[in-house]
Amino acid sequence: MAELTRRSLLTSSLAVGAGALGTTALGGTPAVARRDVPALVRTGVPALTHGVQAGDVGHTTGTVWARSDRPARLLVELSRDPSFRHPRRTRSGVVLPETDLTGKVRLRGLPPDTELFYRIRPQDPDTHATGEPVTGRLRTAPSRRRDVRFVWSGDIAGQGWGVNPDLGGFRMADVMIDLDPDFFLCSGDTVYADGPLAETVALPDGSTWRNLVVPEKTKVAETLDEYRGQYKYNLLADNWRTFLAATPQINQWDDHEVTNNWYPGEVLDDERYTEQRVDVLAARAHRAFFEYLPVEPTRPDRENRLYRTISYGPLLDVFVLDMRTHKDPNTDGTETVPDGGVLGHEQTEWLKHELRRSPAVWKVIAADLPLGLVVPDGDVLEGVANGRPGAPAGRELDIAPVLSFLKRHGIRNHVWLTADVHYTAAHHYSPERATFTDFDPFWEFVSGPLNAGAFGPNTLDPTFGPEAVFVEAPPAPNASPAEGYQFVGEVGIDGETAELTVRLVGVDGSIRWQTTLQPHER
Repeated sequence: MAELTRRSLLTSSLAVGAGALGTTALGGTPAVARRDVPALVRTGVPALTHGVQAGDVGHTTGTVWARSDRPARLLVELSRDPSFRHPRRTRSGVVLPETDLTGKVRLRGLPPDTELFYRIRPQDPDTHATGEPVTGRLRTAPSRRRDVRFVWSGDIAGQGWGVNPDLGGFRMADVMIDLDPDFFLCSGDTVYADGPLAETVALPDGSTWRNLVVPEKTKVAETLDEYRGQYKYNLLADNWRTFLAATPQINQWDDHEVTNNWYPGEVLDDERYTEQRVDVLAARAHRAFFEYLPVEPTRPDRENRLYRTISYGPLLDVFVLDMRTHKDPNTDGTETVPDGGVLGHEQTEWLKHELRRSPAVWKVIAADLPLGLVVPDGDVLEGVANGRPGAPAGRELDIAPVLSFLKRHGIRNHVWLTADVHYTAAHHYSPERATFTDFDPFWEFVSGPLNAGAFGPNTLDPTFGPEAVFVEAPPAPNASPAEGYQFVGEVGIDGETAELTVRLVGVDGSIRWQTTLQPHER
């Protein structure tokens, strides 16, 4: 696409015009104004502080987001043309301190399979003075077969590696801008609320890593404002704001949006926290997540989980799981009675129903935890796998029925995507290698970190018969982004053949490994 629609989107000051047909306001509590984008100059008119974002874009709907520096209406313009001729227009309600001055606008009646440009301008509700617009771009899902490409990764600003102004923000963002995908799937750890930062970190080669540091990143997040600050911090990365303005998102959460390896009902034994009830922290983090990301309101179940389906044309449906909100306490994973310890009954039944009714050729299951990798949490286990052969046990009892359901109903074209473990890998699962055999072969692909410490590799559990076909991990733990072990995955579906190609891409833009999967006919 033209340079205007990539790196210059955030600096566009084109004339106003456009529209959509619905708005969504956010809830919140009064926020204390803290550091915004460094170049922001407060004037007599309102200004947008952290760029613009779009998310959960389907055939005819989507959501756009912005934050003002004071109470304001968000004037939204939408056009097929980057010069905004013949635009449609809408506006939000007034964004208030109760939402930390963030607002989301629901777009409806969009044309399918169309590149659209949007821009958002803040307007003072009393004087009607307007600030400078910020421009973004989105592509709606196709209604016919065409090529589809998207990227996925996770783990942003973790393990002491934050926004580095020497690299434009996040080193991987430049690669993702150049890939120019239809959308970005963030597989969790969208922020590191439990990861304070230092201004400088000495690197093994004698050089120095520099972090931009703001007050919210000097301690673990506990208050609502501190959780909000984690999202504002990531948006200080110039190239990350550029990527998000040009690329719709699909976001899921994992643990670091709250605190490491958390589960409901947990009481922390961590002297860094004055509030040690995880349920209290999670509620604040959940609110900040919805305030600062362009996530559509989901159909809530009794646990208020974040799962949903994003349909992206006849070739692709994305099933976004929430494997964190219902998680049971971390144990050795040997329990033999199913208790819904990672998906829960309602989400499992929803997933089965959605998979069976999906008309799409490919079903991408976005999992915030890998299925077959052993992820320890001290002397107990954090992930799904328990590291033991034999029949499924512990959280594996949540996954086995889903795999059997897929086989029983002949749903063959399912691919699992995840992040979480901070390296990249391709896992092939087969009943021929497994101790549990009631499933069809499938692939799981692992990407990340996007901008965090690199680790791994982890041990594979034999229960579902995984084979590590490809692995790339650092030689030592917590390798910095400067050392190169940052990864993003790219998925491409051919519009004519429906072949699905997965590429695992390094921070230098090189393809580390790729494979092409053939679709199975029902």
